[in-house]
Amino acid sequence: MPFREINSRMVEAQIEPGRQMFSQRGAMLAYKGEVTFTPNIQGGQGGLTSMLGRRIAGEAAPLMTVEGSGTVMFGHGGHHIQVINLSGDTLYVEADRLLAFDGTLQQGTMFMGSQGGVMGMVRGQVTGQGLFTTTLKGHGAVAVMAHGGVIELPITPQQPVHVDPQAYVAHHGDVRNKLSTALGWRDMVGRGSGEAFQLELSGNGAVFVQASEEKL
Repeated sequence: MPFREINSRMVEAQIEPGRQMFSQRGAMLAYKGEVTFTPNIQGGQGGLTSMLGRRIAGEAAPLMTVEGSGTVMFGHGGHHIQVINLSGDTLYVEADRLLAFDGTLQQGTMFMGSQGGVMGMVRGQVTGQGLFTTTLKGHGAVAVMAHGGVIELPITPQQPVHVDPQAYVAHHGDVRNKLSTALGWRDMVGRGSGEAFQLELSGNGAVFVQASEEKL
């Protein structure tokens, strides 16, 4: 595992020769050894196609390529950090939540409207979350940021999970999502988005939920 949790707001990564890591620009707190940090202009692992897709999607968070030999401590804005280990599956997460991730993971971009059709697009407009989301697939680790800590909730075909969209951080597995209303339209008059909308996730996988409705 490339990340070691120092505390709830800092992680340490072991950088090895021939193995890349990507991090959000400005996330490096300190390092030891012979380590280089290079602004990434190719969208990380995935090249030009990934970069163009992420920019069109508004998901092109600036990245740094981290290489060399040594250890690096990462953190950003005092946010809580959750390390997610992937074993061949796909993580769906908004780009601004990414702190750092293993360079072996394949990046992509997915249009959220494709999961739930029109309601997927409504989700982006109403909740303030992007219509597109970043995907990371393969074997490796990802460090994501959240407010107030994170809990992982399992999703099964028999037991879907309903999440406040503002508290949603990421999910992985074979999962479908759709936005549903918790109140009737008449009840929603004069209300903010809040609990009027719920994100329903069904299938097989897990969702990560933060202990806050605050966006990064």
